[in-house]
Amino acid sequence: VDIVGTLTTVWLSITQPNKNKNKMVHNERKSNYFAKLTGYFQEYQRMLIVSVDMVGSKQIQNVRMQLRGKGELLFGKNTMVRKCIRTISSEPGMEHLMQLIDQKVVAGNTGFLFLNCDFAVAQKVLKDNFVGAAARAGVLAPLSVTIPKGPTSLQPTETSFFQALNIPTKITKGSVEILSDISLVEEGVKVSPGAAALLTKMGIRPFTYGLQVCGVLDGKSVYPAAVLDIGDADILKALSAGIGRVAAVSLGSGYPTLASVPHSIVNGYKNVLSISLATDYTFPLAQKIKDFLSDPEAMAAAAAAA
Repeated sequence: VDIVGTLTTVWLSITQPNKNKNKMVHNERKSNYFAKLTGYFQEYQRMLIVSVDMVGSKQIQNVRMQLRGKGELLFGKNTMVRKCIRTISSEPGMEHLMQLIDQKVVAGNTGFLFLNCDFAVAQKVLKDNFVGAAARAGVLAPLSVTIPKGPTSLQPTETSFFQALNIPTKITKGSVEILSDISLVEEGVKVSPGAAALLTKMGIRPFTYGLQVCGVLDGKSVYPAAVLDIGDADILKALSAGIGRVAAVSLGSGYPTLASVPHSIVNGYKNVLSISLATDYTFPLAQKIKDFLSDPEAMAAAAAAA
């Protein structure tokens, strides 16, 4: 019994310090991460939430290098990030950070790209670092893939492979020719093993992967990444459509507004012109139209020119 107790004491004296040391190291790393994330949220007013699914470490390193001095890229466990955000959001002036949790943008393989430059600059860097990738079996396809009809570089011995995938082919000049366009992969659907093998045989790398923006923090507002793609033309189009609706409602209700006044003036002029053409009453501009309508040769010449 004494020997067993002695051995137990010796074992505990060896293992317990290591456990305590590992726990201290873990707590220290956690505290350092909390401090860094808190500091970034306080320092930066702009941030992109990026997804890193299927992204290699080399791509992340390139993004970090190209954005050096313009921003910081930080990753962490989602549970730790959420806990940190909840802690920070309890401080005065930081309540808006809870939107990151409420809108569920902190999920999956995501990271934070804190910026002190324009969003367009960061977007260009991210797009420049997208790389092509082969289709792998079991991966959700980010886009649809269609193989066009025509000759391929594959030998006639590969015809059985096409037959297994129900792809019509024929042999032309010593190579396999596909007879019709084939929709091989659909967006949002897992790539089948057969489709992945065929794309590999044909040397097609249909997908591109990189840091994908999935959320934006600008000041105290959080909004979807699609907002970044809105340009001046889109804004003008939406503004014109809104003005058109206001003008339509104003004209329909008889309530004049700045949007409807030009249309009211034009409509009023049309009414006066119609009365002038239907009666003997005239005015200079109406007289020009009357003279034009009374001259068949002028009307014929205008119709021929049109």
